[in-house]
Amino acid sequence: MADSIKNTSSPIREFFIQGVTSDGKQFRPSDWAERLCGAMSCFSPDGGRHSHLQYSRYVRPILLNGVRSVVVNEAIRDIEPLAYHFVVNFAKDNDLQIIDACLLPDEPGTSK
Repeated sequence: MADSIKNTSSPIREFFIQGVTSDGKQFRPSDWAERLCGAMSCFSPDGGRHSHLQYSRYVRPILLNGVRSVVVNEAIRDIEPLAYHFVVNFAKDNDLQIIDACLLPDEPGTSK
């Protein structure tokens, strides 16, 4: 299942959960993204053996246009459906904005 994230033939589907409610208010507490990602750290390709050292590659905090946000890789749905639903329901229950996105593959001849 971890191989599904490495598939470069199609873009990786992700979505962002922004720390802004539908009425434009900033979500509190200010470290909500890190807390959510910390709770999801056990969902990783290595089975969470090193979850205390790093965030999962499927759910990670970012700063998006100055707004604390979480990037969720939809591959987590195949790995653990309950974890996927937990993250989505967290966003819905807290009235947070969700933005669909995907990582585009590198163009030939470019390096990371």
